[in-house]
Amino acid sequence: MGGVNKVILLGNAGKDPDIRHLEGGVTVAGFPLATTESFRDKNTKEKREQTEWHNIVMWRALAESVEKSELKKGDRVYLEGKIRTRKWQDKEGNQRFTVEIVADTFTIINRKRDKAQDGAIVTDAPAVESAGSDIASF
Repeated sequence: MGGVNKVILLGNAGKDPDIRHLEGGVTVAGFPLATTESFRDKNTKEKREQTEWHNIVMWRALAESVEKSELKKGDRVYLEGKIRTRKWQDKEGNQRFTVEIVADTFTIINRKRDKAQDGAIVTDAPAVESAGSDIASF
């Protein structure tokens, strides 16, 4: 019996995507995504937050789509994909592992832009753009 490898994340882009065009015309995009959950500490009753960082990777048409969407640091993103563990060697020849989320689809929920109005940062109205490889966006 097969298993299920499905990830659904809603978070904020930690930096602008790194877009690369590889040999053969293949496009790949990568960026960190922060997801934050809030909870109350049982002992102190204080509100706490815990942020988890995820390495997001997008390939081919999806990477081209994120490039055209002009995704920027701070933008809120919904995405679906799968977990992949990649093995590689560092400069000293040590074997390393990296856990990545390979996205199948993404949607920009809203954009955060530096529009100064009396020194405050203004968030644009929700702008939704989506693309998918073989899974339709919601």
